[in-house]
Amino acid sequence: KEQLDDDNKQENCLAQFDHSDDSKKALERKIADEEAAIADAKEGIATLTQEIAALEAGIVALDKSVAVSTEQRKAENVEYKELVASDSAAKEVLGFAKNRLNKFYNPKLYTAAPKQELSAEDRIFVNNGGTPPPTEAPGGIADTGIAALVQVSAHNQLSDDTAPAPPPATWGAYSNKSEENNGVVAMIDLLIKDLEKEMTEAEVEEKNSQTDYEALMLDSAEKRAQDSKSLAEKESTKADLDSQIQEHGAAMKAAGSELMATDKYISNLHAECDWLVQYFEVRKTARADEIDSLGKAKAVLSGADYALLQTGARGFLSRRQ
Repeated sequence: KEQLDDDNKQENCLAQFDHSDDSKKALERKIADEEAAIADAKEGIATLTQEIAALEAGIVALDKSVAVSTEQRKAENVEYKELVASDSAAKEVLGFAKNRLNKFYNPKLYTAAPKQELSAEDRIFVNNGGTPPPTEAPGGIADTGIAALVQVSAHNQLSDDTAPAPPPATWGAYSNKSEENNGVVAMIDLLIKDLEKEMTEAEVEEKNSQTDYEALMLDSAEKRAQDSKSLAEKESTKADLDSQIQEHGAAMKAAGSELMATDKYISNLHAECDWLVQYFEVRKTARADEIDSLGKAKAVLSGADYALLQTGARGFLSRRQ
C-alpha cells in the first residue's frame, strides 16, 4: 500500500510539474508579447508626434502664406485702380485739350459741351420770359470737370472761351496754325495711345494676377482641408495607441502577477515532491528488497517447521516400538 501511495503521488507530482512549467512558459511569452506591443505602440506614438508637429507647422505656414498673398493681392489691386484712375484722368485731360485746340484751329472736329439740362421749375421760369440760371463751372482740372490729383498752375488754366496764347516770335517757322495744331494733336494722340496701352497691359496683368490668386486660394484651401483631415486622423490614431499602451500594460501586469503565483506554486510543489521524486526508486527498491527478504525469511521459517515436524514424528514412532 505504501508503494501504491508513492506511485500515485509521484504521478501527480510529475503531472503538476509539466502543467506548471507549461503555464509558466505561456505567461512568459504573454509578458514578452505585451512588452513588444507596448514598444511598438510607443514607437508609433513617437512617429505620429513628429508627423503631427510637421502638419501643424505646415498649416501655420500655409495660413501665413495665404495671408501674405492676400495682402499682396489687395495692394496690387489698389495700385491697379490708382493707375487706371490716374491714366483715365490724364486721358480725359488730353482729350479735353485736344478738343479745345480743335475749337480754335479745326472747328469741324470740335465737340461742344452738352447743354445744361433745366429742371421742370427752371423750364417754366424761362418759358415765362425769365433768365435761365447761370451755368455752374465744371470745376476740376482747369474747369474741365475732370477730378484728379494733378497739379496745374493757375496761370495755365484756360477758360472755355479763351484761345491759347499766341506762339512766341521765335516760332516764325511754325506760324501756320494748321501745322501747329496737327503736330500738337498728333502728340496728344500718341500720349493717349500710350495711356490706353498702359491701361490695357495693366488690366491684363490684373486679370492674370486675380486668376493666379484665386487658383492659389483654391489649392491652399484644398491642401489645408487635406492636412486638417490627416491631422485629425493621426491624432485619433495616437489616442488609440495611448489606449492600447494602457491595455497592454494592464495585461502585462496581470500576467506578471499570475507568473509570480505560478512560480510560488512551483516552489511549493518542489518542496512537496522533490524528496519523493528523488528517492522514489531507492524507496521502491528498498521496499522490494524488504519484501523479498521477508519472503525468504518466511520460506526459511516454513522449512524449519517442517524439519522439526519430521524429527518429532520419527521420535514418536521410535518410542512406540
